[in-house]
Amino acid sequence: MTTSIPIQGGRIGLIAGNGRFPIIFADNARKLGLYVSAVAHEGETEPELERHVDRIHWIKIGQLSKLIKAFKEDGVQQAVMLGGIKKTHVFTTVRPDFRTLALATRLAFWKDDDILREFAAELEREGIAICESTFGLDGILVEEGTLTSRQPTKKEWDDIRYGWDVAQEIGRLDIGQCVVIKDRVVVAVEAVEGTDGAIKRGGELAKEGAVVVKRCKPQQDLRFDLPAIGPRTIEVMASVKAAVLAVEAGRTVMLDRDIVIQKAQKEGIVVIGIKSDG
Repeated sequence: MTTSIPIQGGRIGLIAGNGRFPIIFADNARKLGLYVSAVAHEGETEPELERHVDRIHWIKIGQLSKLIKAFKEDGVQQAVMLGGIKKTHVFTTVRPDFRTLALATRLAFWKDDDILREFAAELEREGIAICESTFGLDGILVEEGTLTSRQPTKKEWDDIRYGWDVAQEIGRLDIGQCVVIKDRVVVAVEAVEGTDGAIKRGGELAKEGAVVVKRCKPQQDLRFDLPAIGPRTIEVMASVKAAVLAVEAGRTVMLDRDIVIQKAQKEGIVVIGIKSDG
């Protein structure tokens, strides 16, 4: 695994959200010979991450000054942001410091991308550049084509194509990355509950045979919020008898690939990577 991004001082910072994505990244980065300094979020980041990095700093959501101080102590000049922060936690557990509050006053709109870009700009003013979240992850990005033995039926292809267009529009509006389709009807759109919640809700409404489509927003900044799927995605789909998972090839991370494919094969779920025209 290689990277074309020169990492200054052999150190990379990891701003870690939830899920296994940060752990997989940390393992890959250390294989590349990098020192990994992680800033983890209480109530979100997996405690297991501590065993996969060289140093870890725990903060509460919204403690921007503490995050910057941690990276400066460790000599970090470049960092990645990986793993999500549940939007429901932003409303219930965020503990903004003065620096975060000052950042918030500069925002005209409270959209995800606006918040993250301003956050990145604040770090860059402190000499910490945010790298694209595809850094060092070539081997776990979904490739184009059907990854399971079962191919989509004609009817499922109709739903995939329809869902692909709908997902682009909800992404353009910065609502979410995932839609659930049945018979060319939108049965669920991802909102604050996240992908798993949208799949569960949509699958229950569809009864069975739902098609799940997840793709980048048209304006996606690859430094933030790269779409990701994993074994849990398939488990939730299986619980509502969903039939197809279509994701964007080259810009979607597949966590624990072998397990994902094995579970999908067992449940008869199609997993397919679609190449974006844009």
